[in-house]
Amino acid sequence: MYYSVVLPTYGRPGDVKEFLDSLTGQEYKDFEIIVVDATPDDSVKQVTDRYLDKLNLKFIYKKGLGISESRNLGVGKSKGDYVVFIDSDCIIPPLYFTEIEKYISLNKPDVFGGPDAASEDFSATQKAINYVMTSFLTTGGIRGKAKRIGRFHPRSFNMGVARKAFDTVGGYSGMKVAEDIDLSMRFYKAGFKTALIPGAYVYHKRKTSLYKFLVQMFMYGKARTDLFLRHREALKITYLVPLFFLIYLLAGITAVFFSKMLFTLFLATLLLYALAVFTDASFRNRNPVAGILSVFAAYGFLVCYGAGLIYNIFRRIVFGKKEIERAKILKE
Repeated sequence: MYYSVVLPTYGRPGDVKEFLDSLTGQEYKDFEIIVVDATPDDSVKQVTDRYLDKLNLKFIYKKGLGISESRNLGVGKSKGDYVVFIDSDCIIPPLYFTEIEKYISLNKPDVFGGPDAASEDFSATQKAINYVMTSFLTTGGIRGKAKRIGRFHPRSFNMGVARKAFDTVGGYSGMKVAEDIDLSMRFYKAGFKTALIPGAYVYHKRKTSLYKFLVQMFMYGKARTDLFLRHREALKITYLVPLFFLIYLLAGITAVFFSKMLFTLFLATLLLYALAVFTDASFRNRNPVAGILSVFAAYGFLVCYGAGLIYNIFRRIVFGKKEIERAKILKE
């Protein structure tokens, strides 16, 4: 099977270098890489030029492209049986394509995805963020856990798509955030078979600071409302947990004015949850510093995601402000 890796990027030459370095070490070699760059300068091109003799690489430059348009444009230039979308802040283990090829030869899914993980050399902050995004205690462990073929929604940090499936649904719709979940839901509605390949994981660096992570979580919360307006099944109870937590947090703080006992119980629940996160994250990462940071990241995630939900519920549903979309498909 021949694969086309589409990599959209904007101003991240260091990440692109690490990404391309990891692709040079792949055991399975039958793939091409298409870098679609929207950076105002040539910093990314300077990096990709150094890999032209090491990888089957195409570089496409178009200033000011959004993430959806970049991916659609990259697919238009691809030749693979499957198109693989990976984010530029990921590092690819050597057996990544070997695992994909082995799985596809037996199961032949239309769409597949893989988990993300934290590398041993990640910073304590990156490990904490990875923990929050993958742990049962924070996100319910919903990212990359469904092993059966069926209703699994791959994310574009690690997603593979048969070209026929991509063309059938019309590619990425133009959403700025959560565009990958929107695409996965449209695959499912169109009747395409999706699957998780557990062995096809990537090392996902994500954000390098808690502040950037929390800003991203606020945006994710906003995007969940937009997804709900497009796909009613997108707002399940799991995704409402941060909203419930935020309401609980506000109610608990208010309790100080009415009942010291209720306020004490409220503080005790926060402490127990923090202790559970610290213990689990420290054990999983073998690093107590990552455990401490995971507590801050977990609470920040719940508050910021919940705040994003509330903000866009009022903005989009109560006040009726329309979502602004970019152009859907670029032909050139």
